[in-house]
Amino acid sequence: MTNLLLSSTAADWVVALMVILVIAGIIAIIFLTVKLCRMVRERRSPAAKVGAWDLSAGSSGFDAKKMQRADKAKHITKNVLVYLFLTVCAVLAFLPFYWMIISSFKTEFEFRQSVPTFFPHEFQWKNYWMIFHQTVAGSGSAATFQQILLNTIVVGLLSTLLGLVIIVITAYAFARMEFKGKNILFALMIATMMIPGELFTISNYITVAKGGMNDSYVVLILPFLVSVYYIYLLRNNFMQIPNSLYQAAKVDGLSDLGYLIKVMIPLTAPTLISITLLRFIGTWNSYIWPRLVNTEPWQMITNWVTGGFVDTKQVTSPWGANWTMYNNFFGGQALDSLKMAAVCMVSLPLLILFIFCRRYIMRGVSKSGTKG
Repeated sequence: MTNLLLSSTAADWVVALMVILVIAGIIAIIFLTVKLCRMVRERRSPAAKVGAWDLSAGSSGFDAKKMQRADKAKHITKNVLVYLFLTVCAVLAFLPFYWMIISSFKTEFEFRQSVPTFFPHEFQWKNYWMIFHQTVAGSGSAATFQQILLNTIVVGLLSTLLGLVIIVITAYAFARMEFKGKNILFALMIATMMIPGELFTISNYITVAKGGMNDSYVVLILPFLVSVYYIYLLRNNFMQIPNSLYQAAKVDGLSDLGYLIKVMIPLTAPTLISITLLRFIGTWNSYIWPRLVNTEPWQMITNWVTGGFVDTKQVTSPWGANWTMYNNFFGGQALDSLKMAAVCMVSLPLLILFIFCRRYIMRGVSKSGTKG
């Protein structure tokens, strides 16, 4: 019977959420009722109106202050309803992240309760300590958090930098250089965007397997250096730069490479920043391809999150002290509380990156004019 009842903390959260929804519903009902009554009143006693004047009311039919107060009240009511609705939506959108964060501080016993708690009864800070000493074991090999993190950073930086060089050069060629078949080649390249990326997975896997590139950084970087969408995006930004700048640079004796570095790249900096950030985020979040082509020691951080965190008999820290959390109480099962802590750690760098660089991402993707 006790398990069927919500904990006091959970009940408080549910009651608070229900109160917010009820208040929003009451305000919306009042607003709609007032508007409906006004419409009914206008239909029952129509007045001959010309602009803001009510001719049926004589010379006293126009009251500027009354209209201003009515407009102000209407504006305030509208803003209250809009912001209340947005607040409710923001709370609902944040709930999964809140659940992830508070679950990372729970004990495994509390996490597995039949009735969930919306706030930890006891903060388990050891969860974050434990994930640094977990290994992902399989096929006779083992990978640690430090090794997987190094793999992700190396692959993310190299893939982003090399891919950015290829994107910039290719976009410049299609935007400014003239050669035979340029439009046909660009059309064929754009046509590949209509093909789902999953169709290339099998062919890419066969190619890298026959080439013996498994279990290496090369297999994680090489197949994804070219991005047609980013080439298309940057090429359009390059074409928005006036051609007179290119002609003036040529008169001054500037080469194509010098013009690209000194003129075009600074003018399209927001787009390049957004491309860099989005490519790094995409590499950081890659899951299927690293898991398919590499074994555990060569996989990425998203694979590490889902592959380990089992309840072992005993864990030995690097300082030589024996330490255990549940002493194999769950019989080698995966510890979901540790997985939540790992997900928090994986998401934190991307969250920080987005908070400080969100304006560059939005401005770079939506940029349509010419700077300067």
